[in-house]
Amino acid sequence: MVDFKYFTPTEVAFGKDSESHLADLVRKYGGTKVLIHYGGGSVVRSGLLDSVKAKLDAAGIAWVELGGVVPNPRLSLAHEGISLCRAEGVDFLLAVGGGSVIDSCKVIGYGMHYDGDVWDIYDGKYVPKACTPLGVVLTIPAAGSEMSDSAVITKDDGMVKRGYSNDLCRPKFAIMNPVRTFTLPPYQTAAGVTDMMMHTMERYFSHEDDMLLTDAVAEAVMRTVKQCGERVLDDPENYQLRAQIMWAGSLAHNDLTGCGSVWDFATHSIEHELSATYGATHGAGLAAIWPHWAEYVLAENPTRFAQFAVNVLDVPNDFKSPERTARAGIAAMVDFYHRIGMPANLPELIGRPATEEEIAEMAFKATHGKTITLGGLKKLGYDDVVAIYRMANRG
Repeated sequence: MVDFKYFTPTEVAFGKDSESHLADLVRKYGGTKVLIHYGGGSVVRSGLLDSVKAKLDAAGIAWVELGGVVPNPRLSLAHEGISLCRAEGVDFLLAVGGGSVIDSCKVIGYGMHYDGDVWDIYDGKYVPKACTPLGVVLTIPAAGSEMSDSAVITKDDGMVKRGYSNDLCRPKFAIMNPVRTFTLPPYQTAAGVTDMMMHTMERYFSHEDDMLLTDAVAEAVMRTVKQCGERVLDDPENYQLRAQIMWAGSLAHNDLTGCGSVWDFATHSIEHELSATYGATHGAGLAAIWPHWAEYVLAENPTRFAQFAVNVLDVPNDFKSPERTARAGIAAMVDFYHRIGMPANLPELIGRPATEEEIAEMAFKATHGKTITLGGLKKLGYDDVVAIYRMANRG
């Protein structure tokens, strides 16, 4: 177990009545003029957006709004938000939606305190010194951004998708009402389940093998998400199942499940280029990449993969060969992806094989022009990433 720091300052209001705390929480964290940031669609149709506005109005808290966030949120809208917040004197950001809305809010929060282009942070040219405080009314459990230090954004020019992590952007509060997730389409539910499991898997697959407590927490989170995720597809308005999934999504990405390990996150970086290139749903893209990443890096720590297979996927332990157990675990994960309607390779994800030109370009972008390596379990350079895309392309 390596040394670590654990910091999770987000206040959580969870349950059917959690939205009643909105105005008090905004005030508690200094909000007097709020940007309500959202996507559209269900937030509008369900009446949630109007409810949020009414609660702020009743409390005498001024607000402005900016909708239009799309999956794989765009830098251009964040630029628009930064300008709007400066012009209106906004001092608090409120994300009403899922991970894309929250991440867009975080980028706006960074940009309000920087005179240059906020993309400089993602290009490694600037380290932010501040972020406007933000809160969350969560509607889609998946990204875990409501308690995390990370924010992912896509630059419109060239469709370059990158993530950045800094404790400055951790939300002050997160309001989580599982009832708001009852109407999520099955595909979106399954993609969210895949994403939250992957947040813990990216921390779990490590060279550190002495993390008894952290492993137990991580395995419990992954088992819970897997079991409840499968069941909720047949029973979408089951409050108990939705509540377990919603809470697990936050725990999967607030760093609790990775205390003491060296994290990987190569699968996330490789997937970002699928979202940017093909508009793929992030969770689905993760499912299409992970089995092939796992096969590529398995030799680095087959015992770890075997432990995952046995403790999370209920694969029988072949005590004579950790590698056989590990490979059975990868196959079991592919079966799980297919059972919940997720792809497990590129042709299943995008409807055709990727071209060699697309693979080369995605690997180039993922490694920032061949200047960085990805991952922690095994350091992956440009050629490694190309190899994994090709493996995923076999179908």
